[in-house]
Amino acid sequence: MNAEAKTEPAAQAESGRRINMIEAINEALDIMLGRDDDVIVMGEDVGYFGGVFRCTAGLQEKHGKTRVFDTPISECGIIGVAVGMGAYGLRPVPEIQFADYIYPGLDQLISEAARLRYRSATEYIAPLTVRSPFGGGIFGGQTHSQSPESIFAHVAGLKTVIPSTPHDAKGLLIAAIEDNDPVIFFEPKRIYNGPFSGYYDKPVEPWKKHADAEVPEGYYRIPLGKARVVTDGDALTILTYGTMVHVAKAVCEQKGVAAEILDLRTLVPLDIEAIEASVKKTGRCLIVHEATRTSGFGAELSALVTERCFYHLEAPVERVTGFDTPYPHSLEWAYFPGPVRIGEALDEILKD
Repeated sequence: MNAEAKTEPAAQAESGRRINMIEAINEALDIMLGRDDDVIVMGEDVGYFGGVFRCTAGLQEKHGKTRVFDTPISECGIIGVAVGMGAYGLRPVPEIQFADYIYPGLDQLISEAARLRYRSATEYIAPLTVRSPFGGGIFGGQTHSQSPESIFAHVAGLKTVIPSTPHDAKGLLIAAIEDNDPVIFFEPKRIYNGPFSGYYDKPVEPWKKHADAEVPEGYYRIPLGKARVVTDGDALTILTYGTMVHVAKAVCEQKGVAAEILDLRTLVPLDIEAIEASVKKTGRCLIVHEATRTSGFGAELSALVTERCFYHLEAPVERVTGFDTPYPHSLEWAYFPGPVRIGEALDEILKD
């Protein structure tokens, strides 16, 4: 089947079934393993055990131990082997068990995977998709809660993708695996089983109660670099991604703010056209992400909005982010950009 045969709008109309993000990711991997013999799934505990979050459950049994296999506990080795596989024509999908553990593989990702196409004058490519759960909200403390996306967005040659719904997770992962460039695919683990409003003391609803969990069966892809308009509005634009899409939406609904929320989906490539059009329409911009504030991706977004929309802005660009500290276990909800801090930012940006 032609990779462009099914586009996002057609896929949305195909099915009303609802699944969670874990199941959507599992389906994407299963489909690509079946469609392309060059696709390989590898990582710590991804084989027999099916992954720490069960995203690869059943795949080894179905596709075999040479297609889905466990690796030693060596992130540098996992990524290094994947780069070599890609250079020889395979499409590896390595899993790093938590984004906090990806740092030993940085040299291979930055110095090798991201540079290979350029350095070889396109003779070799590194079509690997590195999957990794990221973000907080699960009391994982400083070693299981980090959001390092801005590190990778800074590197020329890498693409960075972050889904916020089961529908997007499946379509974006398929597109990432088919891409000829290395892709970092961060999965917000706080919303694996259901969206999160940020009101941590309220019951959590499963994905099956939400329309964003409608995932068509079979193959479809969502092109990288296309943002999603979550809600239409003219009071302000909110730029966000991952778990914070749902938190921002819940706060705006609670406060009665008609915000236009853009789910960026991919940080690189970035849908700057959608951002520019929205901010020029609303005249105000709030940026929300979990990662630490200094040099977080929100700083790049703020600079872009200021450069491109300065004469349309009616208030300074606001940011709500994590703090410049390690992620605290005991003060999880003070660090997490939740309803209180987002609400205060909304009041500030809308006060005039």
